[in-house]
Amino acid sequence: MIAAKEQFPRLTPEEYFIWEEKQLEKHEYINGQIYAMTGGTVNHGRIAIRFTAMFEAQLNNTNCIIGNSDIKVKMVNAHNYSYPDASVTCDERDKNTPNYITYPCLIVEVLSDSTEAYDRGQKFRMYRQNPILQDYLLVSSTRIEIDLYHKMMQENGLLLITSKVTL
Repeated sequence: MIAAKEQFPRLTPEEYFIWEEKQLEKHEYINGQIYAMTGGTVNHGRIAIRFTAMFEAQLNNTNCIIGNSDIKVKMVNAHNYSYPDASVTCDERDKNTPNYITYPCLIVEVLSDSTEAYDRGQKFRMYRQNPILQDYLLVSSTRIEIDLYHKMMQENGLLLITSKVTL
């Protein structure tokens, strides 16, 4: 999906939830600003559906929650909310929040020309602040290309984020 900044009033997070409930479209909430989520291409939607179906099939008998683009992710230590194309959380704390999840272990974004810079840049910087997030998967909707960013600890205790590109 594509986030488009429009001229919305600045809202508190609580006002945002009340306001968005009445809207026909979804809106991300980043640093007090509201961004309308516009529709994606057919290919974008098909890719996102395949990933959520695959995750659901693999994790069906677990306590994990598989999210599609209708489930908001709250950024850790901030009142920012986004709609990734797919997500997985196995954290018990996410079972107590009906409007969003906060502790996904996996986030998938399907890229398009208009969202790629944001998904690789600002959105990735916000997501990687989450200590629970292990994998951030970026999938091109126009090329056969996937980038997987995997978080792991090194022996010296430093965090290493690796990137693997599969063509």
